[in-house]
Amino acid sequence: MDATVLVDDAQVVRALRAGDESVFAALMRQYHPSLLRVAQIYVTSAAVAEEVVQDTWIGVLTGIAGFEERSTLKTWIFRILTNIAKTRAQREGRTLPLSALQSPDRVPEAAVEPGRFRSPEDAAWPGHWASPPQAWSIPEESLLGTEVRAVIGEAIERLPGPQRAVISLRDVEGWSADEVCNALGVTDTNQRVLLHRARSKVRRALEDYLAETR
Repeated sequence: MDATVLVDDAQVVRALRAGDESVFAALMRQYHPSLLRVAQIYVTSAAVAEEVVQDTWIGVLTGIAGFEERSTLKTWIFRILTNIAKTRAQREGRTLPLSALQSPDRVPEAAVEPGRFRSPEDAAWPGHWASPPQAWSIPEESLLGTEVRAVIGEAIERLPGPQRAVISLRDVEGWSADEVCNALGVTDTNQRVLLHRARSKVRRALEDYLAETR
């Protein structure tokens, strides 16, 4: 089979069980960056995240014979990763990222700066926008430019781990909400909270950049 296009789970699983190294290498190329982003939610450094991902690939090789195909192969791989990463995080006594992922409302955080809203005591419009989001009247090709994409990428990298992982999987990798929930083991509500916070921060970074370039 063509190892550069891995679209059929059944074929990939058969190839892995047959020891096809080219398919395994293609699978690593396809998912390694996303696995690394998710691992960094839980552990304290990029080096440890790399170790978690390597352990995940070992888990895939040793577990593929018992894969029952009740979920997609992608979801199964990411659940192996999250289980390994959670164990590593618990060993390190790191609990905040787990709380932020499983119950983001327990980690208070405004998606938009409170200063952008009017005071509750405002006589005319209490609690309404003081500085609303601005419409962008710029050509589409400018939004797709290298510099703008770099601004967006840097904004994503500055996000807290759970938000960075969700927006990366949803908006960069193009995953569905169900796929993200299954891979990370979170509810749809928590996924939506994290995605909203992440998108709000990235939008603000883009607003600031566009204001500077006018």
